[in-house]
Amino acid sequence: MNSAFAVRTMRPGELELALEWARQEGWNPGLDDALAFHEADPSGFFVGVLGRLPVGCISIVKYSESFAFLGLYIVHPDFRGRGYGKMLWDKAMVSAEGRTVGLDGVPAQQDNYRRSGFELAFRTVRYGGVADVPKQLSGSPDVVTVSPEKLAGLLRYDARIFPGERRSFLSAWCGAPEKRKSVTVGRGGNIRGYGTLRRCFDGYKIGPLFANDTETARAILGALASEAEGTRVYLDIPVDNADGIALAESFGLKPVFETARMYRGTMPAMPLNRVFGITTLELG
Repeated sequence: MNSAFAVRTMRPGELELALEWARQEGWNPGLDDALAFHEADPSGFFVGVLGRLPVGCISIVKYSESFAFLGLYIVHPDFRGRGYGKMLWDKAMVSAEGRTVGLDGVPAQQDNYRRSGFELAFRTVRYGGVADVPKQLSGSPDVVTVSPEKLAGLLRYDARIFPGERRSFLSAWCGAPEKRKSVTVGRGGNIRGYGTLRRCFDGYKIGPLFANDTETARAILGALASEAEGTRVYLDIPVDNADGIALAESFGLKPVFETARMYRGTMPAMPLNRVFGITTLELG
């Protein structure tokens, strides 16, 4: 191992590099993810460098004093097998000490995560394709576009489903209509669901897609998939939500990728029957 290797917090521009590496790995991040990701936890993104040369990265976003989420764990292919990944991992885990840590692991890495104390919570399958949107759903009057000044109800709704408080992240994620399309069903304190569509290197991803019931999720999925205008859309669905799987299939989407949600520490209570699409594999 090169003694010049060091791990430090990312500087401006380095998160964009990490997302480019993620693109090269085939993870298909969003075109405008960096700013909202950074808002989630500015101290939660790390880069491994040899002198001034970035060679690896990892994120561990701390949502609260009890919960964090790990992602963007990449060592550039030219520098693998030298122990740099272990140093990145150790730095991230120390930064989240005392918290339950979640991650979404690909099948090839799940045994490694188990050896580090992570346990399986649920499997997630990515469904994708050109959505076949029923005409009656493409312009449903129940679906309302989120504007920056109308985020309060959405934030309260999200806090009942996601295991950590993420006001800063969602304010950037759902409050930037020029970058992402976010919609709700219901208003104020009566929101029954919401979802976000974002442009990715390949097509669009929908996430989160949270809803109280299948019909609400159907209305949101129809509205967002219509915005893709015949381009591929993807969403990551917990397999425990059988209604979510059936909904994706009813839109003509097919399974293309699989991960597993794993936690180290106390597993948070997450109502999977309301999770029709997780937010991102990087941030939970």
